[in-house]
Amino acid sequence: MVAAAIEAPIAEKPHLEKKPIKFSNLLLGAGLNMFEVTTLGQPLEVVKTTMAANRGDGFSTALGRIWGRGGPLGFYQGLIPWAWIEASTKGAVLLFVASEAEYYARYMGASEFGGGILGGITGGVAQAYATMGFCTCMKTVEITQHKMAAAGVKPQSTFATFMDIYRKEGIRGINKGVNAVAIRQMTNWGSRFGLSRLAEGWIRSATGKQQSDKLSAGEKILASALGGGLSAWNQPIEVIRVEMQSKKDDPNRPKKMTVGNTFRYIYANNGIKGLYRGVTPRIGLGVWQTICMVAVGDMAKTYVEKLTGDQVTAKH
Repeated sequence: MVAAAIEAPIAEKPHLEKKPIKFSNLLLGAGLNMFEVTTLGQPLEVVKTTMAANRGDGFSTALGRIWGRGGPLGFYQGLIPWAWIEASTKGAVLLFVASEAEYYARYMGASEFGGGILGGITGGVAQAYATMGFCTCMKTVEITQHKMAAAGVKPQSTFATFMDIYRKEGIRGINKGVNAVAIRQMTNWGSRFGLSRLAEGWIRSATGKQQSDKLSAGEKILASALGGGLSAWNQPIEVIRVEMQSKKDDPNRPKKMTVGNTFRYIYANNGIKGLYRGVTPRIGLGVWQTICMVAVGDMAKTYVEKLTGDQVTAKH
């Protein structure tokens, strides 16, 4: 009996394979994000930002406000170059850092769920401080500087606005709200990666699939949509970020805005409801991003492999 116990196989830890960082992976990530933001992504972003900045507006009022700023083109304010810069660097920064962080977290003994959260948090923070601070700031400035147009004054061009802020406030000015962006990104991508991994586990259990078995396109969309939708719990951080970056004139606003005093200002004026303004288009944005990554991803993967002659190994 002792011999039998000695000979019994010891359960081995699942083998962790570190995915190589390839140009094809980064190109795929950048290409998919560019497609997502140029189609429905930016219109949903503009609606979300408008509702967060004008917290008394309902969904239909926000649509009317955006249409009044420039018809159909009003829904694409901030797309060029800021949303394009943000989208194209997302693959290079977020996916690269998140993948590395998740691998090392799993190597150190973290679960799939925990590794996904740590990877998402690290990637989100890196992306926020590397490129998203000034990109989100400039997008928000463009979307919220409607007062000039309403007064009959033609608003400045994107680059004129950028240079004006830079001359007056320097690097800090164009990165206004970057700490709120970092908090949003780390909670958003931490939740999204972790909850998506958790949902994948539930789907595998329900369908009897092993860890090595691939999920179908529908199952991937369901897992990622659950992760994206549920990660909207941190919408108050997004509303705070928009308020910090907006060019709205209000004598009651704190002169030096921080995450803390901006939260108090919004809560005092609009209550809990105000902190969740724009959550519906944000959930829609998460679902659209998921559909692009999964449904369009397979076609884009084939094209990138032909273009680079390199096999794409990244998840999408």
